[in-house]
Amino acid sequence: MEQHYKLFRVRELTDNDEEFIATLAATFIEEVPEDAERLKKAVAEKDFYTAYQAAHKMKPTVDLFELGILNDLIEVQDWGKFEKKELDIKEKLDIVITAVDNAVAEIKADFSL
Repeated sequence: MEQHYKLFRVRELTDNDEEFIATLAATFIEEVPEDAERLKKAVAEKDFYTAYQAAHKMKPTVDLFELGILNDLIEVQDWGKFEKKELDIKEKLDIVITAVDNAVAEIKADFSL
């Protein structure tokens, strides 16, 4: 439990309300993988605007669950925001996607989702 994510800030936010924590975990599972797929597709297609939007949307949740990839996600976001055509962002994207996949699998197991 909590190898690929941390609940410290979630617990702080929810005042240790286990039901609310479970709701936030379920929301994570519903939204973050979908946004990550949108981000992967946007980077592959060099759709800078969509990449920026997807990364920007993911930031608060990734930060709240402390996946440890916030700076990498910001780099991907900035790649899209500033249309850094000369930059190969795939390595940072791979870090983000791997962390999201690991967290999703762990949260599903930990919360029986």
